[in-house]
Amino acid sequence: MASTFLLQKILILLIVWSPCPSTSFHTSGWITQKQHRCLQKDSWFVLESQQVSTVESDRQQQGEETTAPSKGALSMSVDELAEVLGGKGRALLAWDCYSIGIDPAIFFGDPTFENADEIRSLLPTQRRTQTLGKDALSKLSSLYKNNGGQVEGGVASLSHISRASDDTTKLLLKLQDGLEVETVIIPWNGVRSTLCISSQVGCRQGCTFCATGRMGRLRSLSSDEILSQMFFARKICRLENLPEITNIVFMGMGEPADNAENVIQACKILTSRESFQLSASKVTVSTVAPDPSVFSKLSEASCVLAWSVHAARDDLRKRLVPTTKYTMDELRAGLIQALLDRPANFKRTAMIEVALMSNVNDSLQEADELADFCRPIIEQVPGSKLIVNLIPFNDIGQEVYKKPTNEAVESFQQRLWHQGIYAHVRATRGDDESAACGQLATKKKKNQ
Repeated sequence: MASTFLLQKILILLIVWSPCPSTSFHTSGWITQKQHRCLQKDSWFVLESQQVSTVESDRQQQGEETTAPSKGALSMSVDELAEVLGGKGRALLAWDCYSIGIDPAIFFGDPTFENADEIRSLLPTQRRTQTLGKDALSKLSSLYKNNGGQVEGGVASLSHISRASDDTTKLLLKLQDGLEVETVIIPWNGVRSTLCISSQVGCRQGCTFCATGRMGRLRSLSSDEILSQMFFARKICRLENLPEITNIVFMGMGEPADNAENVIQACKILTSRESFQLSASKVTVSTVAPDPSVFSKLSEASCVLAWSVHAARDDLRKRLVPTTKYTMDELRAGLIQALLDRPANFKRTAMIEVALMSNVNDSLQEADELADFCRPIIEQVPGSKLIVNLIPFNDIGQEVYKKPTNEAVESFQQRLWHQGIYAHVRATRGDDESAACGQLATKKKKNQ
């Protein structure tokens, strides 16, 4: 979905750890020291500066899209990793660590690791006394050659953490090439958390109401880089006593359909019983639908499909999503076919997302058009469950679009209900720190 909309919770300003005295990790500032290691309770965070190499900076200024690193341990199933490490027991032990945000290359490679007993108590009973020896660690390092087999400091580094008043927590991750990507932990009622994941650095879809769309697309993320967001989020939830992550939404930065192969692989690992162990019904992939075929492609993933529609009328949709090349009828036909090709169970659930903007698409006329647009999906797909998510616009620092009134949103919702369309209003979370739906965009200066 152009990185943007189902996010809704997000961000900043309050780091609750007590960092080492020499670290430059601040609650409201950025890291400035290069490769500074500071032990944070149970694991090393590799804190790097935001400085991008001259080569990378030139590449960005010239508009050249960079490439993501190749597949590594995070993107491997237990069986695939077992072949590399020389045994399934080793692979299971490595994944026991990854799944709770512990880097096995660091944990088993550092004999002085602090709180090792506490970490082992989190592992399955049968593997608490096991270890990865030098041979396995050497083989693991071959997968991430850039930093001794480590996810932390290898695939990505935790560059900044910020927290909103509602505990929505945004993580800024620095990738190996110096680019940065955001992911957001959204706690709900102290019971569970949703993680909003990014699939690209920037986005090329150019939705006019979305901060990420203004960045353009710098590059797609590898499946390892996508999954590293879950790795770091699990770590932060554990250290900061945030509720467990039970839901994933691909609604952060980027358009998943423009990086379908890596998104599908990431979903496979997220829903694997031996990896991150999420239910497929709890993973949602949202797309703006660049063309009708993307629904069938993304339906290969173990996930629920969501479509960022924003307007049912072609002229208005083109205004909001200027990269649109197909009519709404053509795109809807693609979604219907993709749903029909799926088993008649929860996977036929589909979400229709609408970012409501005052005096743009929040009138009862647009509600009627949306109801008429949705009805054929329900009628033509047996066993389907259609949910319309209404998302009040979040300010991105421009004058064109405004947040709708609560009365307009409620009237829009009621109008859909009266026509037999279930509609849910997405609660805005993290907007006080520019972390709500549509507000994600890394703020890297072009002359860095």
